[in-house]
Amino acid sequence: MDTRIQFRVDDETKRLAQQMAESQGRTLSDACRELTEQMAEQQRKALSHDAWLTEQVNKAFEKLDSGKTSFVDHDSAKARMAERKAMVRSRGQ
Repeated sequence: MDTRIQFRVDDETKRLAQQMAESQGRTLSDACRELTEQMAEQQRKALSHDAWLTEQVNKAFEKLDSGKTSFVDHDSAKARMAERKAMVRSRGQ
């Protein structure tokens, strides 16, 4: 089911927006619809990412609660990262 969206702008804003839309071969309604669809898609992506992130956090806590985690001190983590970076860099040469 389609929904109608209405909003108010001053006459000059409407006139200029119509000119811009017409110069692109579309109507102002088309442009507003496209903008609304783009915004909805951005929100879908944000919601999807939020759901993914929540899932990852929950998995991490489940792993912690089950005792399947291991912690690495800062210096060891830095050393491991330096090794990985060196390995990646060596592949590129």
